[in-house]
Amino acid sequence: MSEWLTREEALGRLKVRPQTLYAYVSRGRIGMRPDQADPRRSQYRADDIAALATRRARGRSPQAIAESAIAWGEPAIATSISTIVHGRLVYRGEDAVTLSATATLEQTASLLWAADAGVSFGSKGPADGGEGGRAAAFTSLARLAAEGRPSLGRLPAMLYQDAAGAIGALAAALGAVAGRGAVHEGLARGWSVGGAGADLIRRALVLLADHELNASTFAARVAASTGAPVAACLIAGLATLSGPRHGGAGEAALNLVEDAERLGADSAVMRWLGHDRPLPGFGHPLYPEGDPRADALLADIEVDGGLAHLRDAVLAATGARPNIDFALAALTRNLRLPPDGPFRLFALGRSIGWTAHAVEQVTSNGLIRPRARYDGPMKL
Repeated sequence: MSEWLTREEALGRLKVRPQTLYAYVSRGRIGMRPDQADPRRSQYRADDIAALATRRARGRSPQAIAESAIAWGEPAIATSISTIVHGRLVYRGEDAVTLSATATLEQTASLLWAADAGVSFGSKGPADGGEGGRAAAFTSLARLAAEGRPSLGRLPAMLYQDAAGAIGALAAALGAVAGRGAVHEGLARGWSVGGAGADLIRRALVLLADHELNASTFAARVAASTGAPVAACLIAGLATLSGPRHGGAGEAALNLVEDAERLGADSAVMRWLGHDRPLPGFGHPLYPEGDPRADALLADIEVDGGLAHLRDAVLAATGARPNIDFALAALTRNLRLPPDGPFRLFALGRSIGWTAHAVEQVTSNGLIRPRARYDGPMKL
């Protein structure tokens, strides 16, 4: 019978940080299971850890290290904006969950942008008189990107000024309507949500504002490293977010719960797993003990029966807990938001982080240009 180790034992034998351990798990290099004595904690297969420790001791080539860093590897870019440590998301030293209890997205931008003055986005209302959505968001940012100034050689304050205007336009394209107050209030008015619902939208936006070097943020930094206008950096992030493995996961979670209501939760889960489909809305490589963003948002949401049955079925079948995408699906159903509500919230919230990383990249004055490891034919 295979031996299983606690997280502390695994970290001690590998001599790595928790993020690195979770990366090995996500890539299938270390087996993980819920602790039978305490399901809130995880255990790690000792044989896998021993084999990996041996390979690490022998050393790896620079090329192999670089390749592994591209997919859930060690951070490749230094940043002072955000990080994930001990299962907590941190914005410039502050716990994001704690911040989300009271902060607006504008106040979160002031923190992540290290702004001396307050931030205002000033949304104007739905783009082109429509209801807003994904297409309107791309169109709005594309227009600004085509007219925008390159970012190189400009002071951060000027870049953040560009960003505030672009994010205001993005908010309008996603459905926010004009009026005094914070941007979450504009979204709530556009979606006919009031009272406690508006506050839930505020909290969701703050929790989504940044998440260290995720795929869309990396794309925004790559664009920024070339000197592209700030709006173009936001488009790079938005384009990457639009993929089903990133910002589309919330909508996929809504599809999964619809299957669960039609087929039964247990049957739906087994069907998705049987077709080798990941379960959207559950688990996260960086939060093996549970996504604190989901816990913070779900604490104030009345989870309906369909979602509750799905949550319980997934936990029983896989041990995976709800992540932020599940929480966004629950919020969408609870407040009767547009079907693509999870994507809209994700895009608007994360635009703050994209901006912070883009400006940090510009001021570092470095071009992001990896090399490829060619393995095709050679006719020389």
